Amino acid sequence: MGSVLIVSGASKGSQILAQLCCANSCEHVVMAESGAQARRLLIDNSYDLVIINTPLHDEFGQELALNLTTSSTSGIILIVKSELADTVSAKVEDYGVFVVPKPINRQLFYQSFKLVAAARKRLMGLKNENIKLQNKIEEIRLVDRAKYTLIQYLKMTEPQAHRYIEKQAMDMRLTRREIAEEILKTYES
Repeated sequence: MGSVLIVSGASKGSQILAQLCCANSCEHVVMAESGAQARRLLIDNSYDLVIINTPLHDEFGQELALNLTTSSTSGIILIVKSELADTVSAKVEDYGVFVVPKPINRQLFYQSFKLVAAARKRLMGLKNENIKLQNKIEEIRLVDRAKYTLIQYLKMTEPQAHRYIEKQAMDMRLTRREIAEEILKTYES
């Protein structure tokens, strides 16, 4: 995993987590002592993984984790006392936050780390697929608008308008989207 943000109010906890991350091939580890400091760092940077060692100086940490689920694509590990783990997990697991009870051992941390990394990879794949599909839908809408513009102004039928756009795209070696945009510029300006 590339970049990791460790948010921990305890410097000893930060050091241990940083060592564990380095043992798991993390390229870049950044530390924050509070939720506010973490939020400031997250404004300018994105991280592959955010590890929150609760409690923090200014908040418990659960709020930060939930906020991150809506504002970033980072994998999130929330480390809490073992007696609170089930309660906290029930509140955050539906949002994709992985809860690890304290005290943590290396094997449990390593497994959690790998699981969150795998889940994040899958999420990023789905996000990229979603972007591709949204672009395709936008292209279809644009081409349809261009077809209906040709139907309205040049009195073509729908198959003729479709054929015209396809032929123009092939002849001019442009995409259907670019042809549709030109048609819309010409007739809707």
